[in-house]
Amino acid sequence: MTKFFLGPEIIYGTDSLNYLQRIRNQAALIVTDEVIIKVGLVDRIISIFNENNVRYEIFSEVEPDPSLETVKKGLAYYMKDKPDVLLTIGGGSAIDVAKAILFFYLQLQKQFVPSKGIIKPLFIAIPTTSGSGSEVTSYAVITDKENELKIPLSNDEMIPNIAILDEALTTSLPPSITADTGMDVLTHAIEAYVSKNASEFTDMYALKAIKLVFHHLITAFEHGENATARKKMHIASCMAGISFTNAGLGINHSLAHAVGNHFHLSHGRVNAVLLPYVIQFNGGIYDNWVLSSPVIEKYAEILKELGSSALYAKEGVLQLANKVKELNVRLNLPTSFKELGIVEDAFEQSIDDMASSALEDLCTSGNPKQVTKNDLVELLRVVYHGG
Repeated sequence: MTKFFLGPEIIYGTDSLNYLQRIRNQAALIVTDEVIIKVGLVDRIISIFNENNVRYEIFSEVEPDPSLETVKKGLAYYMKDKPDVLLTIGGGSAIDVAKAILFFYLQLQKQFVPSKGIIKPLFIAIPTTSGSGSEVTSYAVITDKENELKIPLSNDEMIPNIAILDEALTTSLPPSITADTGMDVLTHAIEAYVSKNASEFTDMYALKAIKLVFHHLITAFEHGENATARKKMHIASCMAGISFTNAGLGINHSLAHAVGNHFHLSHGRVNAVLLPYVIQFNGGIYDNWVLSSPVIEKYAEILKELGSSALYAKEGVLQLANKVKELNVRLNLPTSFKELGIVEDAFEQSIDDMASSALEDLCTSGNPKQVTKNDLVELLRVVYHGG
């Protein structure tokens, strides 16, 4: 038996924030970060809440790679009034913090309240980047900074009730963040498409997201004010999120979590560097004797959907990896960890720990090809040198 879950009600398009007019005479906690407040993206929400007699508080201590301590602070904030609405606006970090707050709040209730008496707030997620897809997923990643560990959480109770996709919130994103988050979308979609837990349902969303990224990310990067490109990337991010929350991910994300945590790098950027090499690894390019496999065939299917073809499936794997590399170059992204600025001695000193962390990562279980720690060490070295 296989489950496919379609969670939130998705509100999208111009002026989607007007959906919040439905909330009246209640209390809300807004979870966000200081940058989102400073650039004025919370102002429209506050205006709507003031019009409709919604009492609100703002928790704005979210930082990049949010910590367990931040979640604890946010939980204490929430516990003060236990508001009817939990609303989060921001990138993946803000949404992940709100999810973790909700997760731990519900766990506390379960210890003291009968299941029928557990109260869950209306949970609304409003992404301001087109990247994580967190607004529709059951995943959150929190950092234990004391032990230098990424803590992936996965629970259907963390899926928002409402996801609001308003592309107007993304038009001010600088090109570098557009590139990083856009490649995160592509990584989500490709990993979900080839995941060993993929299905016809997840394939449909993943493949559409892949095509949207290849068709619109460059425009969003070069012309950030282009509303059509921004809207399509916002939809792609959401679709990729729907796909991977059901199908899972793979070692691209496991390695990105490990490398990003060790060297404090952008998650999307590390994913982008890894992606061509992970495609080649899973697709048997480094295994000369492997001519065909289910994952090789699926990479070839992606290539075909992008309007290209190969004489045989394994050639298609290499062509797809090259297409991703070319996209990285167009987006001014590095194509190796060395280009990313990581010092080789520091990388080698950390490589064993990073491989161990990636092997134990929740995402590794979905990878289409079984891996060993040694596989991951060797792959990390390949990606470092860009070979």
